Amino acid sequence: MQASRAWNPPGGILGTIVGEAHARAAQLRERELELTEAADRAPHVPGFRDALQSPAVGIIAEIKRRSPSKGWIKPGMSAADQAVAYESGGAAAISVLTEPAHFGGSTDDLLGVRGSVRIPVLKKDFHVEPVQLIEARAIGASAALLIARALSPETLQRMADAGRSLGLELLIEIRDEEELRRALDVDARVIGINNRNLETLVIDPHTADRLLGLLPSSVTVIAESGIASRSDVERVAQYGADAVLVGSVISAAENPAAAVRALSGVLRVPRAN
Repeated sequence: MQASRAWNPPGGILGTIVGEAHARAAQLRERELELTEAADRAPHVPGFRDALQSPAVGIIAEIKRRSPSKGWIKPGMSAADQAVAYESGGAAAISVLTEPAHFGGSTDDLLGVRGSVRIPVLKKDFHVEPVQLIEARAIGASAALLIARALSPETLQRMADAGRSLGLELLIEIRDEEELRRALDVDARVIGINNRNLETLVIDPHTADRLLGLLPSSVTVIAESGIASRSDVERVAQYGADAVLVGSVISAAENPAAAVRALSGVLRVPRAN
């Protein structure tokens, strides 16, 4: 792997969204005691990593109304109904985008999904402060996303420690070798490799192909972005992906259950290292 380099705050659209995430976190801090009490009372939820251990590549099906790159995908979507369809199609877990301004999501979406399915739910958002992880646990998420590019090394460690203290699983997302090293430094158990550069929104479909072979077999690895067909799932499986996260193509599908089913059943190929 390449040598460690200095971390600079994110730019582009990611920098904008991260700034907005800090503003949302500041509002949440006004309710931190209430959220902490709710998190302490929150019932047991199904394990996220455990759900991705089957012989086949796990399908993490995403609730995605819109995105900065595509605009509106399915504006009138019922998150709960979509999740039920995903589960019936064989999804291993549901990813719920709760970011409001750029993705059209909300915590109400996650609450509705958690009450409608039995499989794990990932809170996918731009989590930049621990209070957001307290909220994730309080509303029933099994796991929450941490984007390495959005967080300094010190903040990534602080967020990882905070999530684990809450009993919340963490998906740490990377896009290059340096971020991979940082994820392993904080003892990540689940790592997502994003083919999309979140600052430019450009997809390099071979990012996951390149990085998968660098990850130890003890880590559960998810390929993200640009997964649109069964052949895409088959390709990343050959490089050792344990799961894929799929959003736009199945969110837009007329029959979301069938769309998930079409991607399912590809056997995993264990990574050697």
